[in-house]
Amino acid sequence: MSGTSLDGIDAVLARFDSSGHPTILSRAGVDFTPSLKDELLALNTSGRDELARAALASNALADLYAQAVEQALTQAGVSRGEVSAIGAHGQTVRHCPNDGYTIQLNAPARLAELTGINVIADFRSRDVAAGGQGAPLVPMFHAGVFAAAHTRVVLNLGGIANITILRPEAEPQGFDTGPANALMDLWCHLHTGQPYDANGQWGAGGTVDSRLLKTLIEGEPWFALPPPKSTGRDLFNRTWLEQRLTQAGIERVDSARAQDVQATLRALTAQTVVNAIQTHAKDAKDVLVCGGGARNAALLNDLRKQLGYAVEPTDTFGIGTQDVEALAFAWLAWAHQQSIAVSRPAVTGARGNRILGACWPA
Repeated sequence: MSGTSLDGIDAVLARFDSSGHPTILSRAGVDFTPSLKDELLALNTSGRDELARAALASNALADLYAQAVEQALTQAGVSRGEVSAIGAHGQTVRHCPNDGYTIQLNAPARLAELTGINVIADFRSRDVAAGGQGAPLVPMFHAGVFAAAHTRVVLNLGGIANITILRPEAEPQGFDTGPANALMDLWCHLHTGQPYDANGQWGAGGTVDSRLLKTLIEGEPWFALPPPKSTGRDLFNRTWLEQRLTQAGIERVDSARAQDVQATLRALTAQTVVNAIQTHAKDAKDVLVCGGGARNAALLNDLRKQLGYAVEPTDTFGIGTQDVEALAFAWLAWAHQQSIAVSRPAVTGARGNRILGACWPA
């Protein structure tokens, strides 16, 4: 899995029993090179020679995926011949389901050739073809590993935040709530040179600007849309942020003001997540958090204060916060091989349940 945070690749090697319950055998991580990260970010918007550049970036991405696979196999002492399939999500560079398409850069044929293992990829397009949002795709997986006797929310804080609502004896629900790390990472990099705000410490030194927070939320109609809904860098990007700063009268930003903006972006993530939960999951008793944002202590504290109940990393329940998304796409590959329809109209708005993904045989 490589998500919208663009920090690299997370991989897990997992064994599934007949019911789809996973056991993680090993995990691996491969960072993007600075040049590939810059190119993937640039390809989120139209530019010169973008078709050729996208193809080359896809090949480079597949090469790094192959490295991650090799690391995971070596750590577990498992041979390639023992692996049924690789689930490879690809790197999202466009997500426009309302226009009928979503694009994940990937080179699954190259990955199959490099690894000698079947590759299951292109998970989102069938759901979009059926009229769905193509996201989020993991609520059925969350239901399998995190369900409880009470209503529970699973919160993924990647570049974009999304929630899964798990109720006993009910189909899971899920949707994107807005930006998580995408804007915070962008702002942190612009003003500190660091790729992200480690543990939320830089932003914790600032003060939330209530006027700016109001502009960020009330000035964006997407937040008021009912689910199913999804979003990405197509909407929440540097241009979007700069426009809102101008609307809020913030033009010159010194170091102290920059920290205040960072604190406000953290508050934006917290508030939009809380709004979604309080609107659609009033009966929730706890929240499990995964993704890179789970390591932002200040953000988790904001959520705890506003919700008034337990907000805990998924590590507490046996799956590492950085493993959940990669494990979910391993599970999606397993479900594809079992011909299990895992997309749900209640989540994505598609016309019906659909089997997701396509196979590139080794």
